[in-house]
This record gives sequence, C-alpha cells and structure tokens, in this order.
Amino acid sequence: MDRARKLAGRAILRHLHRHQQARPVSVSSLRPTDTFPRRHNSAAPADQALMSSSVGFPSLDALIDATVPRSIRTGPMSLPIFDSGLTESQMLAHMQRLASKNKVFKSFIGMGYHGTFVPAVILRNVMENPGWYTQYTPYQAEIAQGRLESLLNFQTMISDMTALPMSNASLLDEGTAAAEAMAMCNNIQKSRRKTFLIASNCHPQTIDVCRTRADGFGLTVVAKDLKDFDYSGNDVCGVLVQYPGTAGEVLDYAEFVKDAHAHGVKVVMATDLLALAVLKPPGELGADIVVGSAQRFGVPMGYGGPHAAFLATSQEYKRMMPGRIIGVSMDSTGKPALRMAMQTREQHIRRDKATSNICTAQALLANMAAMYAVYHGPEGLKAIADRVHGLAGTFALGLKKLGTVTVQELPFFDTVKVNCDDAQAIADAAYKNEMNLRILDSNTVTVSFDETTTLEDVDKLFNVFACGKPVNFSAESLAPEVHSAIPSGLVRESPYLTHQIFNSYHTEHELLRYLHRLQAKDLSLCHSMIPLGSCTMKLNATVEMMPVTWPSFSDIHPFAPLEQTQGYQEMFNNLGELLCTITGFDSMSLQPNAGAAGEYAGLMVIRAYHIARGDSHRNVCIIPVSAHGTNPASAAMCGMKIVPVGTDAKGNINIEELRKAAEAHKDNLSALMVTYPSTHGVYEEGIDEICKIIHDNGGQVYMDGANMNAQVGLTSPGSIGADVCHLNLHKTFCIPHGGGGPGMGPIGVKKHLAPFLPSHPVVATGGIPAPEEAQPLGTISAAPWGSALILPISYSYIAMMGSKGLTDASKIAILNANYMAKRLENHYPILFRGVNGTVAHEFIVDLRGFKTTAGIEAEDIAKRLIDYGFHGPTMSWPVPGTLMIEPTESESKAELDRFCDALISIREEIAEIESGKADINNNVLKGAPHPPSLLMSDSWTKPYSREYAAFPAAWLRGSKFWPTTGRVDNVYGDRNLICTLLPVSQMAEEQAAANA
Repeated sequence: MDRARKLAGRAILRHLHRHQQARPVSVSSLRPTDTFPRRHNSAAPADQALMSSSVGFPSLDALIDATVPRSIRTGPMSLPIFDSGLTESQMLAHMQRLASKNKVFKSFIGMGYHGTFVPAVILRNVMENPGWYTQYTPYQAEIAQGRLESLLNFQTMISDMTALPMSNASLLDEGTAAAEAMAMCNNIQKSRRKTFLIASNCHPQTIDVCRTRADGFGLTVVAKDLKDFDYSGNDVCGVLVQYPGTAGEVLDYAEFVKDAHAHGVKVVMATDLLALAVLKPPGELGADIVVGSAQRFGVPMGYGGPHAAFLATSQEYKRMMPGRIIGVSMDSTGKPALRMAMQTREQHIRRDKATSNICTAQALLANMAAMYAVYHGPEGLKAIADRVHGLAGTFALGLKKLGTVTVQELPFFDTVKVNCDDAQAIADAAYKNEMNLRILDSNTVTVSFDETTTLEDVDKLFNVFACGKPVNFSAESLAPEVHSAIPSGLVRESPYLTHQIFNSYHTEHELLRYLHRLQAKDLSLCHSMIPLGSCTMKLNATVEMMPVTWPSFSDIHPFAPLEQTQGYQEMFNNLGELLCTITGFDSMSLQPNAGAAGEYAGLMVIRAYHIARGDSHRNVCIIPVSAHGTNPASAAMCGMKIVPVGTDAKGNINIEELRKAAEAHKDNLSALMVTYPSTHGVYEEGIDEICKIIHDNGGQVYMDGANMNAQVGLTSPGSIGADVCHLNLHKTFCIPHGGGGPGMGPIGVKKHLAPFLPSHPVVATGGIPAPEEAQPLGTISAAPWGSALILPISYSYIAMMGSKGLTDASKIAILNANYMAKRLENHYPILFRGVNGTVAHEFIVDLRGFKTTAGIEAEDIAKRLIDYGFHGPTMSWPVPGTLMIEPTESESKAELDRFCDALISIREEIAEIESGKADINNNVLKGAPHPPSLLMSDSWTKPYSREYAAFPAAWLRGSKFWPTTGRVDNVYGDRNLICTLLPVSQMAEEQAAANA
C-alpha cells in the first residue's frame, strides 16, 4: 500500500514538472504584487459585473454613462506624475526619499509651536490606531462613549488650566480660535461696537488671521502696544492679549482687565497650557475668553498641524461658543451618559444664523492632548513646566555671565529675549550647530525652550552666544544659582486636574488599559461600514498613514527655514499639481486646515477678486437648499447676504428660480454656492447652464467639494464651470476623520482668482503653482500650509491609485450606491433619482411615512441599526425624516449586503408595528439600542425578548459590537448643562436624582 502511494506521488510530481516546463513565463506575472487600487476599491471585476446587472446595466461603464451627464464628462484623466500609480513599497520608498530631504534641527523658535515628547503608548495606541483615527464625529452617542469621555477629559483639562468653567472640545488652531473669540466679542456686543484691539505682543500669525476674519464681520482690527490702547471712542468690542507674550514676557494683566471691563470691553487672552502649570491662570486675572493651542501636550509640531486649539469662557456665553461641546446627560435607564451638547447650534440647522461653522474640530489631537495630561497628571505637568522654566532661567543666567549680549529683564516662562549687536550672525552661528532661533529684528533674537531641550543644548547655545569667547561654565554647574523668573504675584497657587482620571493612569500598563477600555466603547471603521452621506467614510490605508509619524515629517517647526524643508516643499508642489489636474483648476492653496476653512477661504478669494475690480458692493450669495449644510454659515462669516433658492420635485436646483434670483441681484451678485452632485444624491443635468447664468450676471461659482468622491476622473469642477472649489481631503482623499477632526480643505481656483489665494506673515505662501502677481486675501490658518503633517496621507493615496485607480474609485462608489438603492427600493422609498433612474454616489431613503403608519422616526431606525452593529447614516439631512446613505468604493459587496439586510430586517420590524403585532409605543425600535446592562438586568418588562433585542440578525452571534448605554436623553443634558468631569460621588448623586 505504501509502495503504491509513493509511485502515485512520483507520477503526480512528474506530471506537474512537465507542465511547469511547458508553460511560458508571462510578463504580467513578473510585475509587483503589492499594487494598491485592488486593495482600496473593494468590488472585484466579478462583483462589478454582478452588481451592474442587478441594477439593470450590462456593465459598470454603462451605468456610469447613464448616471453622469454627458455634457460634463471629461476624457480619461492623466495625472502629470504617478499616472500609472506606485506600489505600496514604491510609495514608502518615495516618502523616505522626501523625508531625507527634510532636516530636523533643534527648534528654539517658539511662537506657539514647541517640541514635545509624544508618549509612545499614546503614539501607538491613539495616533497610529485605526480604532481611534477612523471614528466619525460622535453624533451617535451610544456607540461613542469612549471618545466622548476623552473629549470631556480635554474640556476638563482646559477648564482647570485656564480657571474658566466652560471649554469646547477643540478648535482648529490658536489663530482661528482667537478669531472665533473676536467673533464672540462682536456677538456679545450685538455688533454695536466695531473695533477689536490686539496687543502687539501677540503672535504675528494670530494677528493676521484675526485681520482676515474681521473683514467679513465688518470689524476693524487695530494692533498696537498695550499702553496705547484707547477706549475713549466707545467702539471697542474686545481686546486680545498674549500670556506669555510672543517674545516671552510674562505681564500681570489684572489691572488691564479691570480697566477694559470698566469701559465695557471683553478681554480675550491667548495663553500657553504648559505655562499655566506654574502661572496664575487667566480666569483668576479676570479674562472673559481664553484661547490657545494644546500642541505642546504631546502632539508633534508636524510643520504646523494638525493640533487641537481650545476656547474657554464663562457659562454666560455658552450659547455663543464656537465648535463642539461635550456634555453629561443620562440614558433611557437613568445612567449617566455623554453626548454632544446644544446641537441646535449646528450650522445645518441654524444655517446663516449659526454662531460659527461647527466643522472646526481636531478631536483626534484633542484626545492625544487629554491623554498626555492623564498620563502625566498635575504633578507630572508641573515637573515638566518647572524643568522648561529652569532651562530658560539657566540660559538667561549664563548669558549674563558671558556678558556678550543683553538679556531682557522682564519676567519670562520659557522664552528668553536677547539683545545683541548682530542678530543674523547669532542665528547663523546657531544654524551651523543645527539649531533654529527666532530673529525679532536686526538686534534681537528670542530663544524658546521646551520639553525636548537638554542641558547639552543649553551648553551649545552658550557657545553660539559667546561669539568665540571661551565659556568657563556649564549649564549643569549654573543650575544651583537659578531662581524663578516669575513674580510671586503671578505664581499659580490654585490646584488643577484634581479629578481622579488625571491621578490614576501614570504607568504605561494602566494608561494602555484605560485607552483600550475607551476604545472598546466606540464603533469605528474597524468594526463595520459607516455609511454617512456627504461624509465619505472611506478606507484610511495603513501605508498612507505610516509617514505621518516619521520624525522627518513630524518634528519640524512650521517656521523653520525653507532650505530645511525641501522634502515637504517637493510634496506640496507635487500635490498641488496633482489636485489641479484632478479638479481642472489652475492653482491650489494648501493653507485651509478644514473643510469649513476651505469654504471660508474660497468665498474670501471671490470677495477679494470683486474688491480688486472695484466691485466691493457685490455681496449677495445665492445658495440652493440642496447645497452642503455648512455653506450658509461660511457665507455669513464672509459678510455676504444669502439668497436661498429651492429645488424641484426631483431634487434638482430650480433653474428658473435661480435665474430670476441672479437677474434680480445682478448688480450685487457675488457668488453661487453649489454642491455637485447635489446633497440629494443626484447629478443635475443643468449644472453647466447654472454656472453660465451666474457668470452672465457678474458672479463667481463656488463649488463645495464635499462630493468630489463622485467626480474624480469622470468630470471636474473646473470643466463644469466652477471658479473655485474646496476639497475635503478627509473625505475624497482619505485623511481619517479622527472622531471629528483632523481635516484639510485646500482650495483650487481658476487663473483669474489665483492672485488672491491666502499668504502668511511669517512664511510667505500662495498658490501652487504660484501666479505671476499676488494680491493675497490675507491669512486663513495659523500655519503657512495648514495641517501639513497629514498631507502625506492624501498624497500617498493619489500616487498609489494613479489615474485609472482614482477613476475606478468614483465609478465603484456610484455602483455601490446604486446597488444598495436597488436592493432597498422595494422596502423603502428612494427620494431622488437622476433622469435615467440612477443615483449618484449617495442616496436618500425616505422614512417620513412611518411616523404616520407606525410612530417611527429616523432616529428610531438609526438607534436600532446600532443593535445590528452599524452606525446610522446621515439622519434627517438634507431632508428631515430621511436617511442619506453613502457606501464609498472601499466597502465590499458582502458588507453592502449586510447593511441592506439590516435595513430590510428593520423594515419588517416596522411592519409588525403597522400590523399591530408590536406595540406602537413599546417596541424594539423605540427601545433601541439595547446595551448589555439593560439586557442583563434582573427584570425585563419589554414585550419582546432579550434575544430578539440583542441578536436580530444571524451574523451578530459570531461578532457583535455592543452599545455601552441606552438611548441618550439630549434634552435632559441641555437643560442640565455639565461640560466637565464630575466627581464619582456627584455622578452617583446626579443618577439618584434622575431616577427619583
């Protein structure tokens, strides 16, 4: 028997050997196997054919031809570089080459950006962890309790450090946070006072961002020395001061604040969180609003961002606060639960009446900063602050001993101002030692110290400032002689970070477990598709993310000399050229650091263009109701008058209504804001005609880039007729949402608008490619290239996908949406379709009828989807009582089917209510979601079984994501607004009171 087996085996081997010798090697088999598009675009050719057929088309291309209007189709896209796409290994090699062109010098520049150590446990488990960076904004609170707790930690940290009771959950950067505070001052004064004073000791980028933002509000910004502030005209709404100042000085603002208040003027104070570990906090000095950046709390400089800014104020102004606020409420069982507070401030609800554009958050970076505070605790933060202050003091003392320069005598925290004969010569000497200093003027430099500075660095600085003179001491030898430079009246005495969360997780093991406990409470793309319409939750590929944390990208100061950042500059130029090709525009600005900032920047470019032509009166902005929800808020921030136009029964812009509006306002028409495809999920046939109408009446066309995911490679804003468009890189181009930020919103423009693209006061920027002449509108973001650190993500995505891969991505996004719409159409009405019965890359499911037939609303279905393991689609926007679904090209047919099966199953649950089998008020949808605490309770009074509540679909038995709370009560939370951590004892009291 064994012999027979051996002979048979040998025969098989001989047969295989003969066939292997006979088969020629194909060229294709020798090509690299780590190609990227097949990993990103989930529908394989066989699935594409099957899905196209099920939708009623013989092929994917036939579906695309029926969906995208022929009049706007462009020929095959050909990228100027990376046309055929790099493989994953080639991309990493390319990024390593760019990284090698960046030089990481030791930074002593300061100006709001500082070296910091990102704790490795936070770097690996938050910044590099898809369980944290692929989450969506926490609108579905029941499956977001982890990051909501972390953001509440952030708010508590900011409130404690500033000594003000209210903080938001982050803003974009310090400059725009100051501009938001300026807008608050204007609102507090009901726009009656039109001057905003800024102290000349503020960071220059902050001053310029405020100047730009003031234009839209009709405010006048005056920057001058504090001693020259004049309130006699009774026209000042607010003042902004820096604490410590940009050159390092620490001033006592107590009397200044009293004087401002005596004149009815609000005081905004920009501050440094680490300094507040040892300095008297702004709230104790009387400041009304405090802003700043949390960057030095464990977030890398990253050539300018992303970083979490903050804004803190009093309870009095809570409804005027910009950005998102996390609050404490309770769930359906009476347990404490967190959620986003006061969502009626959202721009898609209040539109042009919104206090700001709320899509201005940096949640991922706020979580990192909060965890940095949790890890170090109050004692750890004070130790870091004392060390930094001690290093600065040691340096100042050493310079005095050298006698070659003069040290400014004003108190300081971490930045020493030095007067010398030749500032440039000092800076050049430092440069040769791979250290960057800040030159204030020809005779003044500043040297800013941070967490990464060492005693050896101070010794190197001594040698630089000695100008060839021998140094007979070391930094270490001077340390015993150093005394605090902070006056006793400004030393912080009040406690901070007293909550047990900031005093419990100071070992890596404990913090690791805390991070994973929070992560386990949050649904992310690690678990299932997040089918949010207009938000495009697509794959954030690992290879795209890897360069972000390389030191040659992450550890560079945004104001470092350009010759040290040649890798970044090459990437910026390449990315600008690629984006111009994709969009059909002539120039691109990378400065706007969020989609909201991009909208604002695009409109401000149009405004600057009209002003340059002598048409400053052109201030009317037409906005269809089908445009993206952030548009009206952005237009209002630019000082524009908004004229809405409606849509027809098919969801298309009513062209005749638009024509009448444009003609009626032709003398003052500034712009049209339009989203394409529309937020109704339709490629409108008349978009080119719409653009012509606006142009014929003297206006410019701003196209919102929220839906570029359905344009790339098929059409483009520039070819359609738009003059400017912002791009949500966190949507179409794969930057992760990070639980509500970061984002990037570059804008592309036609040639006539290119001169007006934003610049920067410290490092001049402009369009890529640069126009022949520049008349920049001002400064949009605090850093020259916005959140530069995350641009490698989009750059890598485009480079690996290549022209065909990007085009296929658009096609498959459209295919996936149509496949889902087809599967669902017999169960739910699909609200809008194009002329050939297809939808774009997203579609709207109409649920309004169920309120009458079963008492069921969109929220009930969204919450029941949680029991099926899914995040709900976009709810009740752009049409109330609907769900807007966008599957993206990254989701497989199996995942699309699973989501459709969940919705179909929910429709059957609704049918049971309609038939009377289930109670209209007490049913599985009204009771959703069902957390384990409810399912495992001793008593169960529901008219349906625990098993049916928890496992409505077979796949859930193999793997289920559990919500951690019952349905959260938003109304209770708004009526009892609590936006900081409560002690455990108080939480128990709150719960007992709620239950009573």
